[in-house]
Amino acid sequence: MSRSITRLGLAVLLAGVAALSFAGPGPTSASAAPRYWAPSWIAPAEPAWGSGFALPLGMPQLLRDVTLRQHLRISVGGERLRVMVSNEYGRAPLKVGSSHVGLESSGGGMDVTFQGAREVVVAAGAKAVSDPVTLPVAPGARLKVDLYLPERTQLAGFHWDARDRALLLSGNAAGRPAPAGGEKLATRAFLSAVLVESAREPVTVVALGDSITDGNGSTPGADHRWPDFLARRLEPHGIAVLNAGISGNRLLRAGMGDSALARLDRDVLQHRGVRALIVMLGTNDIGWPGGAFAPDENVPEASEITNGLHQLIEQAHLRGVRVIGATLTPFEDALKGTPLEGHFSPKKESVRLAVNEWIRHSGAFDAVVDFDRLLRDASRPSRLRAEFDSGDHLHPSDAGYRAMADSIHMHDLLGPSAK
Repeated sequence: MSRSITRLGLAVLLAGVAALSFAGPGPTSASAAPRYWAPSWIAPAEPAWGSGFALPLGMPQLLRDVTLRQHLRISVGGERLRVMVSNEYGRAPLKVGSSHVGLESSGGGMDVTFQGAREVVVAAGAKAVSDPVTLPVAPGARLKVDLYLPERTQLAGFHWDARDRALLLSGNAAGRPAPAGGEKLATRAFLSAVLVESAREPVTVVALGDSITDGNGSTPGADHRWPDFLARRLEPHGIAVLNAGISGNRLLRAGMGDSALARLDRDVLQHRGVRALIVMLGTNDIGWPGGAFAPDENVPEASEITNGLHQLIEQAHLRGVRVIGATLTPFEDALKGTPLEGHFSPKKESVRLAVNEWIRHSGAFDAVVDFDRLLRDASRPSRLRAEFDSGDHLHPSDAGYRAMADSIHMHDLLGPSAK
């Protein structure tokens, strides 16, 4: 399989992006070249849930006089960056007393300001973008971002499965060494995006999905989700990969997060330079009904899921975005022996198989990546191959995620000009 883009193909691609993109920022003078703010990392927000849900929240519902220190890996680099603070799903204004961003590998960094001030108040349901921060970052750099919350703050702008390091520190620790005794978190909150300054129009690929896209089962802090492995392949070409996965997400109904159809504009299409969308959705639509997550729901018909996928494709095509369909991976014995058991049944398996046949043969997608065929056990196709199973029979291992990323062809992602 090819892992590179020809010089001619890449030139054609970038020319097409520039022609199709919405207006960018103008030059600062008649002779200055335009600059662009390229999305380099995102963490889609979801509403926090109460104690009655099947999974623990993983962090306090109320925060006060604490600093959230969150680690992340960006996709593309630049000389300056901006951070996005999210109060999505918040019911009251969010006050951030101070914030700081730095390279994970060094003790330095820069304070973050908003309209020149260290404090920012973000309206309920809104987001705020910082001023530019002069901090050169290489493609694939690891960052740490601190947000100090001085007042009583209700959890919002929340992302449940960070798969990375996060600390909850007492007091204002923004930009300071972490004191002993900080609480380790497996979640994110209030930080939704990092943008980097680029000399050319951004080219962006977005992965939209559930926990398999969010990376559940991969090694925390190692950046071993399949979109991470794909991002490494595209780094030399300046192409960003954004992970819009939310663990527990569903295509048709709200679950953990709004349905994928409901969040398509916010989490995918609104980002600058999106040229391709990889969609892997439907596993939780099939697996949740009748189990711990949705005990009173019925298993949907395959046609309900395929109709939803078709609508998602149509909306992306209206924005000039290529859509790559990913088949649904096997999940026999998923979460067996745990309180969350009930994901699999013969009826659910028949729906999964029917959806996969539609993904492969309908012609609705611009291209198809067959994750099912790649990861399934040849002797028992309703189960994951042992070497690709993280152990819960639902989520791939690090090796499985790497194989998924490696199976994606560049010409499928970016069209006939790439290979």
